[in-house]
Amino acid sequence: MENIIQVDTLRKEFKSYSSRSGLKGAFRDLFTRNYKVIPAVKDISFTIKKGEMVGYIGENGAGKSTSIKMLTGILTPTSGSVVVNGMNPHKEREKFVRSIGVVFGQRSQLWWDIAVQESFRLLKKVYHVPDHVYESHMNHVIESLDIGPLLDKPVRKLSLGQRMRCELAAALLHNPSLLFLDEPTIGLDVLVKLKIRNFLKEINQKYQTTVLLTTHDLTDIEALCERVIMLDEGQIIYDGRLSKLKSSWGEGKQIEFQFADPKIEKLNLAVLTNDLQTEWTSGNKKNVWVANVVNDEELISEVIARVVAAHKITDIKIHEITTEEIIRNIYEEGVIQ
Repeated sequence: MENIIQVDTLRKEFKSYSSRSGLKGAFRDLFTRNYKVIPAVKDISFTIKKGEMVGYIGENGAGKSTSIKMLTGILTPTSGSVVVNGMNPHKEREKFVRSIGVVFGQRSQLWWDIAVQESFRLLKKVYHVPDHVYESHMNHVIESLDIGPLLDKPVRKLSLGQRMRCELAAALLHNPSLLFLDEPTIGLDVLVKLKIRNFLKEINQKYQTTVLLTTHDLTDIEALCERVIMLDEGQIIYDGRLSKLKSSWGEGKQIEFQFADPKIEKLNLAVLTNDLQTEWTSGNKKNVWVANVVNDEELISEVIARVVAAHKITDIKIHEITTEEIIRNIYEEGVIQ
């Protein structure tokens, strides 16, 4: 299967200028300025094949947005190479943008004061989409995203969820082979998120549309992506299947105990299970403590038996360790693959 994205030792550096204090310092800054070079993306390499849906994740400042901007041709790399859809994004910009779709959760590509359908018609002209192609394709998109009643409304009168569905439709107007999504479900309610996820799955299956998804909502990643690329401080620290990430780092369960006695302390619980390799953390409710244990039936049973024998319990719940918890642990431990 062909690579639709090929990134090789990609690097982006920015100059950070500092001002000297006082009038004399301001005068000196007119002629020479102090600066330091800050690398935002540090020699990353990866490939994405046609039809893949890949989660691109990391903490704020990890380099996600900077690398996405280089992949879409907005920024020019300091060094390294980027080939997307067989083109250099920043050198073949006009031709390149016709082959991709982009949705930035914080920015709009629709015109604020005109009706949504007028924005669609303008974009149709920009992308040179033939009338018959536009009609057949957009009818399907409009129906799937349930935005028919919104077409005659100005964008400024739409709710956030309505606008994001229209933004997604606009990005897919020319049926691109590659779709970049940067926080597409930010601030949306559960039903709108579900509608968007189902639609993305549908176009991926129908058109083999490649999707690169950047989000802090890991439920989006779990629902859509089999593969994740994880960044930290401008470097890739994990690139592989989400299932492997879970199996490598999520081999454990959380036993949540709610105690009748409000004075239960962590030390007492730790002493109770000190030979069972159990880590205790406070829960998010009053009188709740959580035992983190490996996924072993006998061990789980022993922990529960000891705690129940020693203290009065009002509730017990057993949880799988979530993807969010796994990723948080990786960042806290600073493990680089």
